[in-house]
Amino acid sequence: MDIASFGSFLRTLVIIVVIYYAFKFAMRYLFPLFVYKMAKKVERNFQQQQQDFYQQNRTAQEEPDFNNQNTSTGKDKFPRSTKVVGEYIDFEEVEKK
Repeated sequence: MDIASFGSFLRTLVIIVVIYYAFKFAMRYLFPLFVYKMAKKVERNFQQQQQDFYQQNRTAQEEPDFNNQNTSTGKDKFPRSTKVVGEYIDFEEVEKK
């Protein structure tokens, strides 16, 4: 069985302290930089999606619709349904005596 020496204990303690301060340095200076870069990337992606959506809607509005043959304006803008659904039945309440 080996006995731990004071030198190996001191070396382990120094390694732990160095790792602690390296982690502390990374969290203080590098992590905010990482978050800033990620936020910029997300913002750029969001703006690109907005531009794509705007361009898509703009081209859809500019293209004429040749399939729509109804050229009437005003009240006949929306076609009426010719489908017969059924009769309208008016129910009356009957009072019990």
